[in-house]
Amino acid sequence: MELVTKCHGVREYNAEDVIVFKKGLPGFKELKKFIIFPLEGNEVFSILHSIEDTGVGLVLVYPFTILAAYEFKIPDTYIKELQITRPEQVLVLTTVTIDSNIENMTTNLKAPIIINIKEKLGEQLILDNDKYKIKEPLFKASNN
Repeated sequence: MELVTKCHGVREYNAEDVIVFKKGLPGFKELKKFIIFPLEGNEVFSILHSIEDTGVGLVLVYPFTILAAYEFKIPDTYIKELQITRPEQVLVLTTVTIDSNIENMTTNLKAPIIINIKEKLGEQLILDNDKYKIKEPLFKASNN
């Protein structure tokens, strides 16, 4: 199948590539079906793109590259809804706020996106603690 995106050109995908977010995503509750692909020319970022609205694509990052000690417990209700039976099935990504000045780019560690890569089910989890920020800088200023 072919998806003609607004910002990322034409993307080929198969039915088994589609990740279903049964509840949608915050701000996009009506959109349930997405695909993930790498951002062209960049190994750090991925795009979570709606196949129902060609103008909706979210930039994602693997949060453990930003904060190695990033950890949280996935609530049992999410484990059941996402049909998770093994830790290897879980992919955790966080959304990125893009800025023309890369020093201002942030990621939302407070609301990770959890994907069961085997069952192709996803959901955004809002963490109930103050340990992580909604706008965690992607690039920390060095103290050299």
